[in-house]
Amino acid sequence: MISIPVDLEGRRYDVVIGSGASRLLADVLPSGVRQVAVVTQPGIDVDIDPGVRAHRFELPVGEQAKSLRCVEELCRGFAREGLARSDAVVALGGGVVTDVAGFAAAVFLRGVPYVNVATTLLAQVDAAIGGKTGVNLEEGKNLVGAFWQPVAVLCDTSALDSLPAREWSCGYGEMAKCAFLGKLLDPTEAGSEEWLWLHELPLDEQIARCVAIKAAAVTADERDGGERMLLNYGHTLAHALEGARIGGGANWDLRHGEAVAIGLMFAARLARRLRRIDDERVALHRKVLHSFDLPANLPPGASARTLVQFMARDKKAQHDLTFVLDGPGGVQVVPGVPEADILATLAEMGCAP
Repeated sequence: MISIPVDLEGRRYDVVIGSGASRLLADVLPSGVRQVAVVTQPGIDVDIDPGVRAHRFELPVGEQAKSLRCVEELCRGFAREGLARSDAVVALGGGVVTDVAGFAAAVFLRGVPYVNVATTLLAQVDAAIGGKTGVNLEEGKNLVGAFWQPVAVLCDTSALDSLPAREWSCGYGEMAKCAFLGKLLDPTEAGSEEWLWLHELPLDEQIARCVAIKAAAVTADERDGGERMLLNYGHTLAHALEGARIGGGANWDLRHGEAVAIGLMFAARLARRLRRIDDERVALHRKVLHSFDLPANLPPGASARTLVQFMARDKKAQHDLTFVLDGPGGVQVVPGVPEADILATLAEMGCAP
């Protein structure tokens, strides 16, 4: 097993990675827990034993579960079962489950402890770590939520054995992002080609490397006001693509990691237009995406104006169009990007007006 600490002011929790990590659930629950609410989805076949009485709650499959209605239903279920503030919520599943269950835990009784048992690659390298919880609105993705840190994260790699190919893509998109974020661990790695060896490591170590990058960002900036914003690399367009599907009538079939991959390609092209990077660096982005067998092109029928509208609602925006972009010193937050450059970059990628 590999254990990566997330050190926060006055608090700490561990992310445990390895085959069979879910068997540690009873050991990581806070003392005094008498019962747990296990939040999961149909089809998640991972056995857990919390060592105390457990109540099972199933969310709908897919992004439709990320709704305020589902959070309300969970909280009402917690109340019916008599869940106390000294008890705990266990999120058993992928990023949708950890986002929704974590948010329900954050607001029920004004906060109960929760543990993430991550069963997808996306959850293990990103979604289950860092305490960002939330749900979607028709107006955009993850617009309602809370910062509520888990007491532990268990990444059981044996749960990935039956993961469908598209779900691997979800996680690979976040791993491709991490290829450009080495400076979060070491400032001297800002321009290095980390992906060359990251992709070739054993799976447990690939996951651990990504977890270490996220843990460093969360430790430095828990509430997403500075360095942690770098973790949004590729996500501004990704969330716009997802938002357009949720509330904008778009019918493309993109998983989160695939949308992030397209967002990384867009961010590289935008950085080149702004003269922050050169053609060679753009080509490196494409090479990284290819190494993970990820898409780099916008889906057919994408509307530039619609995507810009959703980009402006991005969580990190400060009443302007803010992006995380590559540059001479590595990836940085760049506020106030001119809309004309965004539209021109989208057009360069074949996007309709």
